[in-house]
Amino acid sequence: MPAETFEFQVEARQLLQLMIHSVYSNKDVFLRELVSNASDALDKLRLEALRDDSLGADTSDLHIEIETDPEARTLTVRDNGIGMSYDEVGRLIGTIANSGTAEFLRELREAKEKEAGGETDGTEGLIGQFGVGFYSGFMVADEMTVVTRRAGESQGTRWSSRGEGTYSLEKVDEAPQGTAVTLHLKPADPEDQLHDYTSPYTIREIVKRYSDFITWPIRMAGEKTPGDGEGDDGAEPAPETLNSMKALWARPRDEVSEDEYHELYKHIGHDWRPPLETIRFQAEGTFEYQALLFLPEHAPHDLFTRGYRHGLQLYVKRVLIMDDCEALLPSFLRFVKGVVDAQDLSLNVSREILQQDRHIRMIQRRLTKKVLSSLKDMKNREPERFATFWREFGTAVKEGLVTDPDSRDAILAVTTLASTHGEEPTTLHEYVERMRDGQDAIYYMTGESRQSIESSPHMEALRARDIEVLLLTDPVDEVWVDTVGEFEGRKLRSVAKGEVEAVPDEKGEEEREKQGEEYADLLGWMKERLSEEVKDVRLSSRLTTSPACVVSDTDDLSPALENMYRAMGQEVPKAKRILELNAGHPLVSALNRAYGEREDRSGLVETAELLHTLAVLAEGGRPEEPGRFVRTVADRLAATL
Repeated sequence: MPAETFEFQVEARQLLQLMIHSVYSNKDVFLRELVSNASDALDKLRLEALRDDSLGADTSDLHIEIETDPEARTLTVRDNGIGMSYDEVGRLIGTIANSGTAEFLRELREAKEKEAGGETDGTEGLIGQFGVGFYSGFMVADEMTVVTRRAGESQGTRWSSRGEGTYSLEKVDEAPQGTAVTLHLKPADPEDQLHDYTSPYTIREIVKRYSDFITWPIRMAGEKTPGDGEGDDGAEPAPETLNSMKALWARPRDEVSEDEYHELYKHIGHDWRPPLETIRFQAEGTFEYQALLFLPEHAPHDLFTRGYRHGLQLYVKRVLIMDDCEALLPSFLRFVKGVVDAQDLSLNVSREILQQDRHIRMIQRRLTKKVLSSLKDMKNREPERFATFWREFGTAVKEGLVTDPDSRDAILAVTTLASTHGEEPTTLHEYVERMRDGQDAIYYMTGESRQSIESSPHMEALRARDIEVLLLTDPVDEVWVDTVGEFEGRKLRSVAKGEVEAVPDEKGEEEREKQGEEYADLLGWMKERLSEEVKDVRLSSRLTTSPACVVSDTDDLSPALENMYRAMGQEVPKAKRILELNAGHPLVSALNRAYGEREDRSGLVETAELLHTLAVLAEGGRPEEPGRFVRTVADRLAATL
């Protein structure tokens, strides 16, 4: 079959141009990425061979081989792993078919701007983070060629490109199992001997720095030695293994450096930056396993997308059997990276079996407890580092308050929330310690932003009486506060639901009873006139300056929660709200006076409707009939001129 030529997608072409023009300060990372891809291919073949006896693949000597040719200026990274089919090559290499590419390009530009401004965030990590490691080869190569054959197939595939907008793809008859990536290197720079990628010394240094922990042997042919016989061009060079292949989690703690931990994290986490925290755990007894976990410093761009791949690497007796084992940690800890090496699991265990395996469930419980206790220690020991973690991952952790009742207390112990007490976040325990005498509830309000909550009419009375309110702006906050219900014996109470009486006030209660009698007729009339929109109209104990507000009944869903359920495809009935009036506001008192003086009250209906619409607008809602509302306000304003 003759070679076919295809064009890259627009974003792929932009990415290639960035690679070709050497936007990265550390070009060595291309070899790390190619070795990492080769290691993944070997892992996949080992697992596939365990699951499929009919595959017929040779797994007797799985390895990675690096070959250099100074005369031809080529560098080849070869593995005898799973390989790729013709269709897979076109899909996985020929195109970049995921939306992460645009995000990659945006973050790359931002990273370069930071570097230009003197910040040292580094752009190298973006290569692995966005799964475009293969293309990093164009930083050092004018052309790249891939020859691959998938295990179990008889025909191979050849892919090649100069990174100029097109690539060729053809089927080949002769191709060994696995994948060989050949880089046709750019001309040598005589002044840059440290980056001569045909030099064995350079290759050794890069592999030792980035890939020493890879569990498969990384081999490089040794330099040829002259032979003794006449005409003998030299003996075959003995291959040299460049990496130690030592599992870091199995070595004594005092024999592993922080740099080695960091390199392992970068390999499995596809992140150039070091982890925020490293957690080692070893379980002994009837069921033994070791775990090495990492907490990232930054949240990945797709953490909250449905397609986010998460889970730890699961090994059984040092053999990787699953790359992203979701069963080892609950979803709310999906950002945690690392490995678990168990002793007594079956090598051909499936995802379905894992979900039911009691040993796996036990590992999950213990690892969850270990991660949460480590977070608590970090919070107490290094509050600034914890603040960094919570800023990036707090929203995900709070999901566990809803999904994992067994971990709820441990999560609440580290949960920090914005508050009217100050600019710094607070814990629930700290809130309780500051509660006013006689205050029996922890008050909170949910909303889109701190600014919108603080300016809400619902906050007026509590602000006037110096009652602290938690300011909750994450979508998950709408759910967990109802699920948790209370903390240390104090109810969690929304300031936008039900009646609010922050601190008992006998004098205030007497005044409200008096006003209730004075406004009873108006309230009953408004409830009747606005019955399509509201379930009740009453005087408010939470307003001091605004004329009105709408609140939800104590047991009703909030509007935000209603919208959330609908967005998930769940139909929920729309709950009518309660309209509260501020008897001390001139507009409300004037309306009550006019109601008592007039026999014909039809002219007051429009004012009552305006009051309700103003209350809806004040909490960020929108009028049922925006056009009618605008016309009414315009007419009222014109009448005052």
